[in-house]
Amino acid sequence: MDSTPAEGWAIEARGLRKRYGAVRVLDGLDLRVRPGSVCALLGPNGAGKTTAVRILTTLTAPDAGRARVAGHDVVTARSRVRRAVSLTGQYAALDEEQTGEENLRMMGRLRGLPRRQAARRAAELLERFGLTDAGRRRVVTYSGGMRRRLDIAAGLTRDPEVVFLDEPTTGLDPRSRRTMWEVVASLAESGVTVFLTTQYLEEADQLAHQVAVLDRGRLIAEGAPEELKRRVAARRLDLTLVDRHAYEAVHARVVGGALHASPGELLLSVPTDGSAAHVRALLDELDPARVEIARFTVQGATLDDVFLELTHE
Repeated sequence: MDSTPAEGWAIEARGLRKRYGAVRVLDGLDLRVRPGSVCALLGPNGAGKTTAVRILTTLTAPDAGRARVAGHDVVTARSRVRRAVSLTGQYAALDEEQTGEENLRMMGRLRGLPRRQAARRAAELLERFGLTDAGRRRVVTYSGGMRRRLDIAAGLTRDPEVVFLDEPTTGLDPRSRRTMWEVVASLAESGVTVFLTTQYLEEADQLAHQVAVLDRGRLIAEGAPEELKRRVAARRLDLTLVDRHAYEAVHARVVGGALHASPGELLLSVPTDGSAAHVRALLDELDPARVEIARFTVQGATLDDVFLELTHE
């Protein structure tokens, strides 16, 4: 039983439900997130991730259930929640005709900072996010990664307790995505709670202290990345078959189902504990004549395995 007191959770949701017409988007979501941690919400398209974020940031009211963010009820204390959080959506909300510095100063002023304090805070954020040299350039000249960093910086002008990032690295190249990971990690290290939705499972694996898997509006698994990976398999054995006939024959012999099955690549993945004895036993069991498996590798289980197994994709 978790000993964290109720008022100590950065995010606490109980029985959240939301329906749009005949579509049940959230179906009794229960979730708790510790302060100063990174929580990644995973799920297929349409699982309810963005709706959950909209409810937790007061943009949408739940049909049923309750939620508290930074200690405040998202329905009865909306203004307090909004003062305590920052939300960065999938697309940057910036004035492209202004410079990066002007955008940050404007956000500071809109959030009640005096003129000098807003200018000082803008300079601090430009330095923190590696944008000082570009601060006096118009945002229209920024790369995608620079815009995302500036967008997150704009949400930090009043030091929020909880930062919501809805698919923050969508459309970014690998280098920009890595830079964003560093930004998210630094936020958590400074004591900010980060709640992010993502479809990049490697991103959740790298950043999250807690992973929650949402499917059809229900929370189907929750825990640390390593804990979830152990639930599926400590490791996996990847098998490449010699031809389609061998693929079908070996697939039929897999007890309990394969972790991955890719007929086009003639690839099957099965769970294993990674020991030599178990790998030998599996190879003998699946290919007793030793003519159907062309090659094999042993890999550590990933969040991809967890996601595919839990969502039955």
